[in-house]
Amino acid sequence: MNRVAATAGLAVAAGLAAHALPALTAYAPGRRALLPALAGTGPAGHVALTFDDGPDPASTPAFLRLLADHDVRATFFLLGTMLERDLGLGRELVAAGHEVAVHGWYHRCLLWRTPRATYDDIARARDLVGALGGSGGPRWYRPPYGVLTTGALVACRRLRLEPKLWTAWGRDWQASATPGTIVRTVTSTLVGGGTVLLHDSDCTSAAGSWRRTLDALPRLIHWTRNRGLRLGPLGEHELVSR
Repeated sequence: MNRVAATAGLAVAAGLAAHALPALTAYAPGRRALLPALAGTGPAGHVALTFDDGPDPASTPAFLRLLADHDVRATFFLLGTMLERDLGLGRELVAAGHEVAVHGWYHRCLLWRTPRATYDDIARARDLVGALGGSGGPRWYRPPYGVLTTGALVACRRLRLEPKLWTAWGRDWQASATPGTIVRTVTSTLVGGGTVLLHDSDCTSAAGSWRRTLDALPRLIHWTRNRGLRLGPLGEHELVSR
């Protein structure tokens, strides 16, 4: 009886390990070194600009205006729960030439979700983002918190989505973040060929955090251009693997 229980326990442990193993890619330094395509590494002369957690009518329009003023396009990873509230704003993103991608329906860590629930969440968001138009539907998927699971990878394969994380972030969701810390945090790891993660909504972040991100954005745009780097969406960031 003890042997049966031990065998069952080992089987459960192995299953949990297999489920959670892709979550190791959330460790950014290792991801950048070992999985450059997943991290968002592209050609040295380009930087991909990405935003998570929108679209939010309280904040996303301000990002649209600023990006238009600087002639920059970006990739927006949209939450289904946010997009459902304002499909018109999602269409504005597409009409402005930005790329829309999938961040899931709910902003929940996938480690605590079954493969079926994970698939349903991603598929539901994919379908709604796809309804916004654009060429060929959404191409990219970024999991909440950057935490992948085996179930998410299987779902992406079935849904023809490519998981995409980042090489540099601003930690702009934190209450302690300032425009200065956001710029310093991004540029501490950003090099040509990198992908930047920022947030155009505070729906899962400290209240009002998007304002600091918005204030930091012109400085980040100038930082990249002063180094001769072209800033744009992931679609222009032809990814390379090593």
